[in-house]
Amino acid sequence: MPIYEFRCSSCGVFEQWRTMAESSDPAFCPSCEAPGQRIFSAPAINLSSTLPLRKTASEPDLITKSRDREPAKPKFQAQNCGRPWMLNH
Repeated sequence: MPIYEFRCSSCGVFEQWRTMAESSDPAFCPSCEAPGQRIFSAPAINLSSTLPLRKTASEPDLITKSRDREPAKPKFQAQNCGRPWMLNH
């Protein structure tokens, strides 16, 4: 059940636990019993949890290729015959 904040014109802000179906119904101040107006506030967020909000990682290493050698030939080369399903004939 969520908690909602209301403002009384004479007493100030107060909170009430209510169902979502009762969220738009008027709430009465616990001290003076006057009807209060619902106010909207920012949600409460717990930033002290054990889970990190962002991943902490180091910079990746830079890998460079040597440009003086030829690239290796592929292991499998395309067949030039008219029957590609006959591999060894």
